[in-house]
Amino acid sequence: MSPRQAGPKALAVRAVLAAAAAVVLLFAVQGGEWGTFDLFRQQSRLGRLRHDVDSLRRDVDSLTRYKKALETDPVLQEKLAREEFGMLRGTNELLYRFVDPESTSVTGKPRKP
Repeated sequence: MSPRQAGPKALAVRAVLAAAAAVVLLFAVQGGEWGTFDLFRQQSRLGRLRHDVDSLRRDVDSLTRYKKALETDPVLQEKLAREEFGMLRGTNELLYRFVDPESTSVTGKPRKP
């Protein structure tokens, strides 16, 4: 019997087999744990992670240079001492007086007990 003379039953069997083959082919390409879309997503994520690593490397390099400068550069050390700790150079001197707020009145004079 030729394919043209095949009955509706044989045609249905061929259609089912073709559909099953299509499903198997689709599963081979898209299915499983790592399908095509997953690979595209992983590639995109890899690009983002590489960008983040490069950014962090630049930060680490910058901080390493700053640490070395802080350990060896007297100008930077003096600047940091003035800005962060309020230290002054030379004969200038500031005096800070820390007083318990409960022991003074509004005028700043000591209260009598």
